[in-house]
Amino acid sequence: MDLEIWFLYVVTCFGISVVPGPNALLVLTHGALHGKRKALFTISGGVLGLIAMLSLCALGLGALIQASVSLFAFLKILGGLYLIWLGVSLWRAAPMSIDTSDMVNGSNGRLFRQGLMAAVSNPKALLLFTAFIPPFLDPARNLVIQTIVIALTYAATEFLVEFAVAFTAHRVRPWLARLGQRFNRLCGGFFMIFGAALPFR
Repeated sequence: MDLEIWFLYVVTCFGISVVPGPNALLVLTHGALHGKRKALFTISGGVLGLIAMLSLCALGLGALIQASVSLFAFLKILGGLYLIWLGVSLWRAAPMSIDTSDMVNGSNGRLFRQGLMAAVSNPKALLLFTAFIPPFLDPARNLVIQTIVIALTYAATEFLVEFAVAFTAHRVRPWLARLGQRFNRLCGGFFMIFGAALPFR
């Protein structure tokens, strides 16, 4: 991949990463509830999930799902149900407090798994990557190396954007705490809306 193409790819990655989605919303919530350091586990899980999705696209799974309407519909329903479950759990969670001692709640493994599942439960990412990757590939060069560069670049970009989201949420935590359980219900409601709308998109 030429350097100019790579720079264009980086800009495109940032454009995709800043668009609000389930992972960004989850990182925002975890950054506010658990602090920016704990949110790193959520971010790591999400980035790993997106790398896996991107790799599957490179192997042709995205094209397979695009060709199979029933498989794609099943994956969308499954992903939607997971997001709804996540939303209900957040809706019922205790309200945030300004006391930072509650940031230790939530195991690192659970935060990592939630980030991972939020990423892989959205089959739209497969179609996005299927359409997104090919323009940046040069068939005359080693495709494996290009895929590795593309995956690592996207992972780094996504990580930076999501950490910025978690950091911002952590800084405005006192303001969010004043909202009480309304913040949980707002975020939980968005998750439920994402999940309910996913099968119809």
